[in-house]
Amino acid sequence: MKKTIMAMAIATAASGSASAADLPRGPAPYYPPPSLAYNWTGPYAGLNLGYEWGKVTNNVTKPSGIAGGGQIGYNWQMSQFVFGVETDIQISGADDTFAPYKFSNPWFGTLRGRAGFAINNMLLYATGGLAYGELKGEFLGLDENKTLVGWTAGAGLEYGFTQNWSAKIEYLYMDLASRTYTITGVDNGLHASHLRLGVNYHF
Repeated sequence: MKKTIMAMAIATAASGSASAADLPRGPAPYYPPPSLAYNWTGPYAGLNLGYEWGKVTNNVTKPSGIAGGGQIGYNWQMSQFVFGVETDIQISGADDTFAPYKFSNPWFGTLRGRAGFAINNMLLYATGGLAYGELKGEFLGLDENKTLVGWTAGAGLEYGFTQNWSAKIEYLYMDLASRTYTITGVDNGLHASHLRLGVNYHF
């Protein structure tokens, strides 16, 4: 009797397994697609703060000091390559006094192109273009201000920590062409380096 009951149980279990195998399968499990890569295309605006150090041509003064300001720009991304334009305006505390002369660079600005390589949300770039700014000279109570025009070039690293916000570190070299100053009797210009940190909001 026990053998008969056990045989019936085994047959029932085997029948249930076969029936389950014949049932239609349910829909495949859903896996969300991976998140899209960081996109650098679009306009942005931001602020920066850094340090400027340089030398006045045909003079012994070497202006240096804190500089900061704002920038706006636009990026275009093609695959991993990013191209863009950026303009900025800076207020600078760079100055230096030697003997009777004092030279300072109260403000400067740039209009530059940018080209770089993106590794998802990290952008390595080179930049260069137009530079302009004021070089102020002082001598025995007399002062003379001139706006100089020249060029700038540099490189930077920008990191997007959200799709709308990024931070950057940037180095720029600026060469403002010389003009004649009455107080010195010679042509004076400015060669300066800038190292700065910045933050951008991407619209």
